[in-house]
Amino acid sequence: MANVRELDDAIGAHGRWKTNLKNAIATGSIDTSVETIRVNNQCAFGKWLYGATLTPKDKTSSHYRTVKDLHAEFHKTAARVAELAVTGKKVEAEKMMALGGEFASISSKLTRAMMEWKEATK
Repeated sequence: MANVRELDDAIGAHGRWKTNLKNAIATGSIDTSVETIRVNNQCAFGKWLYGATLTPKDKTSSHYRTVKDLHAEFHKTAARVAELAVTGKKVEAEKMMALGGEFASISSKLTRAMMEWKEATK
């Protein structure tokens, strides 16, 4: 069954990515490779999302499908921001991070979907 703690942890972890990416833009470097960031099943939340803890019923729910799709998109977008940051394309990376930018938009959608899933589990 979907776990409120796992969803809370994921909301916090994905929020921290905003800080990590802003630091990458400022410094031109990041501790995690772009390829690793792009993979959506290796972070703690991704391992839980794709793992055996969730029931088959959980994995057929609309909440699961929505979060899974948005989580994958989040990772692709975060990787793109990181790639821009480490290749010196600071302005483009900042645009993606800005309000209304691609990263800001997907991050907001993912957080909202996780919060809705969390509410549905109560």
